[in-house]
Amino acid sequence: MTLAPAALKDWRKATRERLIAARVAIDPTQLEAWRRRIDGHLELAFPGLARSRLAFCWPIKGEYDARHFARTLRERGALTALPVVVAPRQPLVFREWHPGVRLAHGALDIPYPVDSPEVQPDAVLLPMNGWDPQGYRLGYGAGFFDRTLASLAKRPVTIGVSYELARLDTIQPQAWDIPMDYVVTERGVYRRDPEGLAYLGEPQRGEPSALASPVCYADLVKRDPD
Repeated sequence: MTLAPAALKDWRKATRERLIAARVAIDPTQLEAWRRRIDGHLELAFPGLARSRLAFCWPIKGEYDARHFARTLRERGALTALPVVVAPRQPLVFREWHPGVRLAHGALDIPYPVDSPEVQPDAVLLPMNGWDPQGYRLGYGAGFFDRTLASLAKRPVTIGVSYELARLDTIQPQAWDIPMDYVVTERGVYRRDPEGLAYLGEPQRGEPSALASPVCYADLVKRDPD
């Protein structure tokens, strides 16, 4: 059922709050176990990230904490970056970040790099408050990432990271919503195909990955035609 704009806004707000509350209520030990599983899935399924420019998000409210995985990638030669809000309703920029880069605090008290070089990422790890079988993401409602991805001449591969408990039947996507290319949860890896998300399973060590492109996986993603 399609909701009117006002009703959709209210539904998304209520759904977002419910999912965040459920996530925050999870025992930290369980969140840490899921974080380690997701790290492992990302490492095995996306080996090319070790030679990429990867943007990720500073975790808040029990989100998957990508900082551990980002550290592992930097040790293998990757460059990591964080998003920076330039102005309301404007695309984000990404600035290089590693320990030692000066941070300030912005909206929702999220840290961001102040004066490091801008980065054009090959891939982005995006936390998701909710997600659906078509690969659409429920964020925080400001639309920054959809606006940013739509503005880039070369779109990075988007990997949504979340938990299975955040799966919805639909997020009621609108024309401006951009689906993820992949979704990774504690269960395993999903890839977006024309029919929606296809579950690829749990990556196994020692098995060749279909996603072993050296830097970027754009050629492996079946995107919608322009």
